[in-house]
Parts: sequence; structure tokens; C-alpha cells
Amino acid sequence: MTPVPRRHVRPAPRLAAAQPLRRSRPETVPVRGSLSRGPRLARVGVWAALAAGPLALAAALVVPRGTAAQAAPVSQATSALRPVADAAGTAAVFVDLWLRADAAVPDSPVAAAVRAMAPAADLPRRARTEAAAPSAVRVVPVRTTSTPGGWTVVVVALTDTSRTASPSLGPTPERMADTAAVARYFAVSGTGGQDGGPVAITGSPAEVAAPETAPAPASPYIRPVPAGDTLGTTVGEFLRTYLAGGQSTALERYLSPGVRLSALTAAAYVRVDVEEVAADTDKAAAKEVPGDGVRARVRVRVSGEDRSGGRWPLVYRLEMTARAGRWEVTALDAVTGSPAPAASAQGGVR
Repeated sequence: MTPVPRRHVRPAPRLAAAQPLRRSRPETVPVRGSLSRGPRLARVGVWAALAAGPLALAAALVVPRGTAAQAAPVSQATSALRPVADAAGTAAVFVDLWLRADAAVPDSPVAAAVRAMAPAADLPRRARTEAAAPSAVRVVPVRTTSTPGGWTVVVVALTDTSRTASPSLGPTPERMADTAAVARYFAVSGTGGQDGGPVAITGSPAEVAAPETAPAPASPYIRPVPAGDTLGTTVGEFLRTYLAGGQSTALERYLSPGVRLSALTAAAYVRVDVEEVAADTDKAAAKEVPGDGVRARVRVRVSGEDRSGGRWPLVYRLEMTARAGRWEVTALDAVTGSPAPAASAQGGVR
């Protein structure tokens, strides 16, 4: 038997070890738990979006529709800052300038100011012997009325005119007779100012009579009070202390508890005489002081003498309250701002 020759088998080359294979993409490493949260968060987002729809609808129904109109006060505040023309003040300034102007000096600053306010106004022409302007002028509006298409303001002009050549010599009786304080009334007509716009004066003023005054009402002080009675003595001592310009502590003994009143210091009087005391109730005129809490309104006429010897007639209206067998001052016209004690308000007589 003939032997078979052995084949020589070459070993395969180890290419894997010599040349490593290049991966086409990086290898991903799974992380435990990270993949499971994605779907859960997505589901939460979907449910939140679905829940937001009804909530937004409910909020739109609950919120009132007027919330969008809350910006209106801004426009109101802006309109409140708009200037409002004052016809009365404009008329007063115009008459003041018009009384000082002179047609003989048409280029003066006063004449220019008058023409600026009323181009159609004519200037007064003064006599050659008259001064260039009154020594003092004070113009005050007293009445404003609406007219068709405009307004009319009546002003009073208080002028101090002197016919003396040398007023610096002093106010002697003879020279005071030549000095007159004249009150003249003028009516000024114009247009505009109703809607906050500018006003326009249509022409020269018209001198008119003084406006009528209403008749004085009947006085409630019809009960005369003797000066020597308790009430008359109290109000006399109180006013003497008040007009003397002393300390406020000196007035406290005449005031009701809780009432405060400052002493007079601007014009102190050296002497005060009580001329008349009248009340609005019979209980104030009685000799006996009524019970606690009874009130009475009193009018007192006094004559005060200042340091230079001048006499000044003064009228005061007081509210008095009875307490502990004496009268106390609860109010002096509208000067006292402190409220009266509660006890004095019981059983009061007005």
C-alpha cells in the first residue's frame, strides 16, 4: 500500500490583531431608567395641556369684563391737569390794568397789556391835571353770570384818589377831606372758558351800579342779658382777656373742657368796654344759671381801644354752655375747632 503524502496547510494570517476593524458609528451604552422617564414626562405634559384648557376658560368667565376699562382713570387724571380759565380773575386783572392805562400814552407797558387782553378795548383818557394813575387800586370780583354765548363779571374797584399836591405831608384832617376812597363797579363781558379753553374779553368795561344786597335776616338774639348777670360778666371777662393779647392759659378758665383757643397777639387792645349782650334763649337771660348741658348762643358788642387811642366797634358771637353753676365758652364764632364735650350736648337749647 502506497502511503499518501501529507499536505502542508498554511495557517491563516491574523489580520484582526494586526489591523483592527474601524467602527462606522460609536457604540451606545444603555443607561438604566433613563428611557423609561421619557414617555412618562410626555404623558404628564399632555394631561397638563388638557387641564389648562378648562382652567383658562374658567378664569375668563370669572374675571369681569370691566377689567380692561381700568385704564380709564389715566385719561381722567390727564384731563384733570388741564388748566381751567377763570373768567372772574381775568376780568379783575383787566379792569385793574384798564384803570391804570392812559390813551395819551398808547405805547406804555400798561396799554400794551390791556390790548393783549382785549384788542377791541378803548383806553381812558385822563385830564391833564389828574395824576397818571390812582395811587392805589384794588379790584375784586363780586358776581359772575352766564350770558348767551359768553359770560359777564361784575367787579368792584377800590381806588384811593388824592387831590392834594403834596401827600407826603401827612394825613391831617384837612388833607383827609381831600382824599377819597371810591368804590366803582364795572361789568366785563367775554367768551370762552367753559370747557377749559382760553377766555376772550370782547371790549371795554361798562361802569354799572352796585349789585343789590339781600335784606338782613331777623336776628335770633332777642333776649337782652344784663351786663351784671353771670352770663354778662363771664363774656365780658372772657373778651377782655382775649383782646388783651395775653397767654392762652389765661383763657382756659373760661372755656369748656376740651375746647382750645389761641390768644390774640396781632392787635392787642388796652381797653375793652362791653356795649351790649343778647342771647337767643330766655334761660341765658335768667338770673339763675340753668342745669348742666344747657346751651345758649350770645352776641356781644364791644368797643376796643388800641395803643394809639383808636376805638374799634367789634361784634362777637359765642356759644355758651352751663356747667357746675357757671357759664363756659364752648365756641367763638368759627375760631374754635375743638369739639365741645359730650356732656354739654345733652339738653342743649339752641
